[in-house]
Amino acid sequence: MSGQSIKRKKIQALFIISVLLLLIYAKNLIERRSFREISSTFTEVYNDRLVVESYIFDISERLFQIQKLIDHCNLDYDYSKVIDEIDVQEKEILAIVEDFEKTKLTDQESSYLADFRAIIENDLAIKSYELLYTDSSGVNIDQVKLYDNKISQARKDLDDLSQIQLAEGDRLIKKAKKLINRSQIWAQFEVALLIILIVVMFWLIFRKSKDTKGVIS
Repeated sequence: MSGQSIKRKKIQALFIISVLLLLIYAKNLIERRSFREISSTFTEVYNDRLVVESYIFDISERLFQIQKLIDHCNLDYDYSKVIDEIDVQEKEILAIVEDFEKTKLTDQESSYLADFRAIIENDLAIKSYELLYTDSSGVNIDQVKLYDNKISQARKDLDDLSQIQLAEGDRLIKKAKKLINRSQIWAQFEVALLIILIVVMFWLIFRKSKDTKGVIS
């Protein structure tokens, strides 16, 4: 085998090794990006879905307390400070809503949350206890029904927001599974590349012929 032929085979082998190494390096870059996406996805599931679901639950509890106060459900309760108590509950709700608004919101979430905030700030901002009750007339049934209707609208917004959490959470979990499956495929691809690399190296080191006594000799 001529020296030129040996040199050409060496160059071919080195070219193959270089390509394999570049492919392995590219695979590692893709893998790192994939892991960042997986980490980001699970962080989003926790921060923007599970935590938000707890916000919705806390808001629902406070909304329920407001409705109890408006409806005069407890006949033995001292309602002399009911407006102040409703105001406290509404401020706590709005504080939670502000935390909610800082999360990653879909367009639908933004719409439902804006509607919910408007109901709390405007429709349920009760300025006078006489709107609910007077000594002469007792409970103002018509006004209470109006407030109850607004609370029902607010509850619907919360239900819609909760449904979005389920849908978005499911979407994110599916995305994470897809990324994990893709990572497994890339891992198998890397193993195949390493096997090919080993074979090429073995061929370079141990291939012998009568003329050359090995390509790299």
